[in-house]
Amino acid sequence: MIDLRSDTVTKPSEKMRKAMYEAEVGDDVYGDDPTVNKLEKIAAKILGKEAALFVTSGTQGNQIAGLVHCKPGQEVIMEAQAHLFLYEAAALSVFAGVQIKTLAGERGAMKPSDVEAAIRGNDIHEPETGLICIENTHNKAGGAVIPPGNMENIYQIAKRYGIPVHLDGARLFNASVATQIPVKEFAKYTDSVQFCLSKGLGAPVGSIIAGSSDFIFKARKWRKRLGGGLRQVGVLAAPGIIALEEENVNLLEIDHENAKQLAEGLLNIKGIVIENKVETNIILINITNSNKTMEIFLHQLKEHGILAGTFGPNNIRFVTNNSITKKDIDKVLLASRKILNY
Repeated sequence: MIDLRSDTVTKPSEKMRKAMYEAEVGDDVYGDDPTVNKLEKIAAKILGKEAALFVTSGTQGNQIAGLVHCKPGQEVIMEAQAHLFLYEAAALSVFAGVQIKTLAGERGAMKPSDVEAAIRGNDIHEPETGLICIENTHNKAGGAVIPPGNMENIYQIAKRYGIPVHLDGARLFNASVATQIPVKEFAKYTDSVQFCLSKGLGAPVGSIIAGSSDFIFKARKWRKRLGGGLRQVGVLAAPGIIALEEENVNLLEIDHENAKQLAEGLLNIKGIVIENKVETNIILINITNSNKTMEIFLHQLKEHGILAGTFGPNNIRFVTNNSITKKDIDKVLLASRKILNY
């Protein structure tokens, strides 16, 4: 199958599998696993942060950040279509005891003036603003890159009010490759950052959170409370090292090229509308004007050996990843033309 449902479907390379088998391990709860220690040092350096911590998932990393930064009863500001708001099962409310304040953004980017206006004062009827969250790239906006300038403006506002900023950078390396801006240039406008080792980077599991040494000290305890204190975790950390030190980051550029090739081809098919500016590896299409429903279109794609997914009531999402080739893109375009009789 040509699987374009998500970049989460990537599988570890043979080199990663071999590294997992050969990984030197120890008990990470005691700080004794040399492989995960190495991964965390590499990640912290790349991000320009004092320290980093391996966590089981991006969602866990985001929740830990909220738990470290916030107190129960506070409010967290984020964009209205943020992954943290839509797809993390209200975990910040469940675990951290905070409520969410959403702001409508433009292609995922909040206006700094809107952020400042949303910060709560000292009215006893209102919650305090405890955290501001930014997502980059922005999933629901079709993999849109949030410009560093926008992040800097929000960060400077946050500093004036003494509010921390967390970056949900699940696909942060996609933003870096698309703009040719180092990840640390994005991360420096944050107090904490999370990115996924899986997805486009191709590791089988895991994410990194990073920040100050004090943040990571507190994060480690929250990871333990959430059941994320792992033992011989080097077998999972080893492919993350390969993802960061070798060619996996550079392979993201191929994903982006394939996504743009797919988008350009889909534009020429009657009945298909591209709903996002394709900057990275995500394409959102709308086929309302075609002769097919989403359900029928997806079913017939599957009959052609192609998997895609719904992304809201009117959108279908294609996500290129390191298993997709240019020949695969050609097959997807040919199948789409046949299905829509074009």
